[in-house]
Amino acid sequence: MNSYTHALTQDQAAKLRTLLADSGFQFSPKEYTLFFAQKNKLSLAVYEKGPKVLVQGKGVEEFVQFELEPKILGEAKLGYEQVHSPEMFEPHFGVDESGKGDFFGPLVISGVYVDRGIARKLLDAGVQDSKRIASDARIRALAQTIRKTAGGLIETVLIGPQKYNELYEKFGNLNKLLGWGHARVIENLLAKKPDCPRALSDQFADARVVEQSLLRYGRKIDIQQRTKAESDIAVAAASILAREAFINWLERRGKELGWRLERGASASVKESAKKLDWWKRAARRHCVRWQKCIFEPRTRLRRTIMRRRLHEEIGESDAYPRRSQRRQATSLIGRANG
Repeated sequence: MNSYTHALTQDQAAKLRTLLADSGFQFSPKEYTLFFAQKNKLSLAVYEKGPKVLVQGKGVEEFVQFELEPKILGEAKLGYEQVHSPEMFEPHFGVDESGKGDFFGPLVISGVYVDRGIARKLLDAGVQDSKRIASDARIRALAQTIRKTAGGLIETVLIGPQKYNELYEKFGNLNKLLGWGHARVIENLLAKKPDCPRALSDQFADARVVEQSLLRYGRKIDIQQRTKAESDIAVAAASILAREAFINWLERRGKELGWRLERGASASVKESAKKLDWWKRAARRHCVRWQKCIFEPRTRLRRTIMRRRLHEEIGESDAYPRRSQRRQATSLIGRANG
């Protein structure tokens, strides 16, 4: 194990700082943290958001088992997962999603199969809920580990913004759309592992939404939902695969558009989008009514994009786009909605 993350209370964070100071750790400033400390090849960062502690480097397991858990957390969990959560090591699918609350980007739903052997390997690799991982690089590294460990028993369904809005209108609410997406992932996993007895996901709706969707395709499996299901290793692994697909989509589409697509759905995210002149027309019709932003291939919008490009290339502010250039702009917008 080379990393470990755990939520803290403010009191626990203060106690941990004292413990580290008494143990000879060296403190240094780091952005977004309450404090950051290092000793030899072991580092600890306590982040403001949460707060939560991230332990990394050499000797993580020993520090957690002999310092953090007994002296700060007051519980012994690391290495005792099979005692505290034996069902986590039984064969099952874990399903989770990413992007359901984001203004830009797709809705991604992923699933992972685990048994005793796979679960133990994923735990030893440091797999945990993606929301507890701040680094995109770490998400991608863990996703690669999950793919290798699960041996192909994974599945991801990506619903692009335009398709998301169509399905949202069809189903009428997000829970039914999620149920449909979860059912597709479970159905595809069952094709690979038909004897899997159950599937677990976070509590988002009545499990019957997923069951009914599966029954239409002749599939039957025990559907389980619970709050904080991400504490299960299969669900945590699914959350990482879904997050990786989501951030990869944002980066890829952002490069195609020449514009950084921000995460989340805050007022500042939407306001930053409206600052672009060519964006305003599309925003009024498509980014307020539904949850996901799409880019509208209007003639005026295409002309505005191409005029800007031509102005940058040849310095003519009144340049009018040729037909081939309009087609190029239409193709660009179409890829952004994919």
